Amino acid sequence: MPGFDPQPLVLSLKVALGALCLVLVAGVVVARAMSGRHFWGKDLLDGLLLLPLVLPPVVTGFLLLVLLGKRGLVGAFLRRTFEWEIIFTPAAAVLASSVVAFPLMYGSMKAAFQSLDPQLEDAARCLGAAPLRVFLTITLPLALPGLVAGTLLSFARALGEFGATIMVAGNIPGQTTTVPTAIYFAAEGGDLKLAGLYAALIGGVNLALVVLVNRLARRTRQKQGYKTAL
Repeated sequence: MPGFDPQPLVLSLKVALGALCLVLVAGVVVARAMSGRHFWGKDLLDGLLLLPLVLPPVVTGFLLLVLLGKRGLVGAFLRRTFEWEIIFTPAAAVLASSVVAFPLMYGSMKAAFQSLDPQLEDAARCLGAAPLRVFLTITLPLALPGLVAGTLLSFARALGEFGATIMVAGNIPGQTTTVPTAIYFAAEGGDLKLAGLYAALIGGVNLALVVLVNRLARRTRQKQGYKTAL
């Protein structure tokens, strides 16, 4: 199709994968820490971790811009120490996508961890298993459905991120133009066919991911019902 450039799709996939790597580690670690402890201010901290889920993405992007800008706390440190400016780079797009996708991974993993039978972990500890071994061989495998669901949803969210990304990464052709950004500027320029093509591509990918999550949830419920019946 005239005017179609695959670069935004390639970049979006790279950004989503980069964001997923960050979210996967952070989401599992933070969810595990939050699911097994009770402390003063836990509800407030939990609310802050989930806040990007309900904040307008543009607000999230504005906060990141203030933080990562030349005069921001992180931005000034990176510029002064490493002579590196993260704003309006692909790294900024990855970071913005990570922030907005994190609540989905965190929420999925926290629910998965909280649904586990603690007696299974206690039994492994009583048999002499180290905490890390218990987590890797007992906790994480039992929480696998939540991990897979969180991974798929986080990837889909990162792939479709626009508001925060446009604030910190901008629209630099060949460098920071993701599919959502390309859709916006194609529609603004009157090229509705090109915008529709990009929208169909990203919509199809995200629809497939949501269908996978729904099937996974259904199979998990069926297995749990079968075990309960036994």
